[in-house]
Amino acid sequence: MTSPMKKSENILILGLGGMGRYLAGRLSNEQHHVTVIEPSASKIRAAEGELDARLIRGDALDFDCWATADAGKMDYVIAVTDNDAANILSVLIAARMKIPQKIARVRSMKIWEEDALLSAKDLSLDLIIRPEELAAQEIAGLLQTQAGNVRLDIGDGDLQVVASHVSRQSPMAQMLIRDLSEKYDDFPFQVVCVARDIETFIPGGDFKILPDDHVFMVARTEDMPRLMKLAEVSEERRHNVLIVGGGPIGARVAELLEPHYPIRMLEKCERRAEELSHTLKRTEVLHGDGSDSGTLIQAGLLKMDTIITTTGDNEANIMIGVLAKHLIKTRAPAGRAAIGKTIALVKREDYLVLASAMGADLAVNRKILAANNILRYIRRGHVLSVGHLHGCDAEVVEVLADPGSPITRSSLKEMTWLRGRIMIAALFRDGAWTVARGITQLAAGDRAVCVCGSDDLRELQRLFLS
Repeated sequence: MTSPMKKSENILILGLGGMGRYLAGRLSNEQHHVTVIEPSASKIRAAEGELDARLIRGDALDFDCWATADAGKMDYVIAVTDNDAANILSVLIAARMKIPQKIARVRSMKIWEEDALLSAKDLSLDLIIRPEELAAQEIAGLLQTQAGNVRLDIGDGDLQVVASHVSRQSPMAQMLIRDLSEKYDDFPFQVVCVARDIETFIPGGDFKILPDDHVFMVARTEDMPRLMKLAEVSEERRHNVLIVGGGPIGARVAELLEPHYPIRMLEKCERRAEELSHTLKRTEVLHGDGSDSGTLIQAGLLKMDTIITTTGDNEANIMIGVLAKHLIKTRAPAGRAAIGKTIALVKREDYLVLASAMGADLAVNRKILAANNILRYIRRGHVLSVGHLHGCDAEVVEVLADPGSPITRSSLKEMTWLRGRIMIAALFRDGAWTVARGITQLAAGDRAVCVCGSDDLRELQRLFLS
């Protein structure tokens, strides 16, 4: 038996574009009462047969539409139209109507800056969604994962998560998780998540690690040097990066990465390239067309470890990545290590699968990233999200076990239904963190660090509540 779920909430979404539609589908599937206001009749018709939501045709700033939606009874308003001003004004309307939680997508008006004339606090805005910044942060995180030196501090800094790319020569390759734990039992660690192509796995003991997997492991900070040696993760590694496309996302990615890696950028527009050469302090900016094979080679492609494509064209981003891999495979000098990964920015959800099918290693969609950020906020309840695993559809969360909660009633190995969905990685008891094992049984008051798929955050919450 599990504890009762948090009550279904009333959610008003303004805008039925890519992000709004994705949110409406996910939230209605979680039994929330979803209402959407959208001015486009064609978008309403397209969504009617797919969404279990109340759809109202009208303007987000039309007070009559808010009255029709019975907005005064809403728990959340989520303003994700394509118009920043409309989203901000919608938040002001929601505040006047005393709607408790207000979320808005804001791209151009920099209300998040400390010296902003109008701030989020002025608007009583609870969550600002910045799709371009989320995409840039995700791409930077993905590259750091590929470079093999991502370390996330958790558990007050006493625990860390480290990511490792599994090579064919790695001692972890072709091993079952349980065999790995038995072979290296001189210090405790947990394999908590595995990214394989576009799939995410929360592995059980019978899961086999394969070459080219990206494995995320948890250990105590004091044991991290031994774990990194086992996983063949170097503390520092020169990792050459080529970014094709110097738009807002590409420029921000370069800004995030240039303190840590040698970055070269290829930008098609000469004026934009010149501008970026002055604003980016450590990035070498070149003018040229990244879809041309000769230009790519002149830009140093054959010496690059990772290619990131962030032009404004979906197809170009995918095809440049495919072309880059082909050129390295056919023209790189003998003995040169294979390219790390290609990361492509795609704007349409349908292109995520297409990008993978055509050979891109990783694809990033800013609308889905932004929508998932909203979903995590709404689902948070009593669960504090302490980190997102880049490149995975998974979260690291820290939660407290209530007296009488389901997690306290049996040992972890007896909870077979958790396998593949939720992993209890470590617990804090008697003033110290310890890595969890199958025989571990949590008690009331224990703090636990867990890893779960993004869709299982609510189930995790039920597990720890009385």
